[in-house]
Amino acid sequence: DYQSLLKRHNLRGSMSARGCCYDNACAESFFHTLRVECIHGEDFVSREIMRTAVFNYSECDYNRWRRHSACGGLSPEQFENQNLA
Repeated sequence: DYQSLLKRHNLRGSMSARGCCYDNACAESFFHTLRVECIHGEDFVSREIMRTAVFNYSECDYNRWRRHSACGGLSPEQFENQNLA
């Protein structure tokens, strides 16, 4: 089972109380968007090519232009530029 797999690899699961459906909402939202915008329909010929595509999407696209409420509705890049000026 899942817990045994974690223990076998010396990992610790990150979960809140049983039945709390909101603890993983941010990660679920990100991975859904990743699948839809980056992975779906692609035919990656190697794991390395897929890793590169996911890295480029998450670091160059998703994190740069997605608006965040924590940044006052600005993208992280806009927020950073505004605060450096």
